Amino acid sequence: MLHTVLRRRAGGESVEQIQSDLIIPTGKRKGQNPSVASIYRALAEHAKREAYPEAITAAHADFAAMNNGAVPEPHSQAEALKSR
Repeated sequence: MLHTVLRRRAGGESVEQIQSDLIIPTGKRKGQNPSVASIYRALAEHAKREAYPEAITAAHADFAAMNNGAVPEPHSQAEALKSR
């Protein structure tokens, strides 16, 4: 669904125009259209992931370490500033 929104937004359509063509595939609201707010939230989350890919990678590594029984060490401020 996000791919469709991104593609059509690049084509110049507004979120309001795109919303009526989207259908929720699973869950409580299956078969209905997502709200405009939900679409904007998905776009904002996508933009955040694109802006900070190293944060996503670090979060995945920390999660994997927690599942292996290890507790990840906190990142120092110097490491955080270096990655920017």
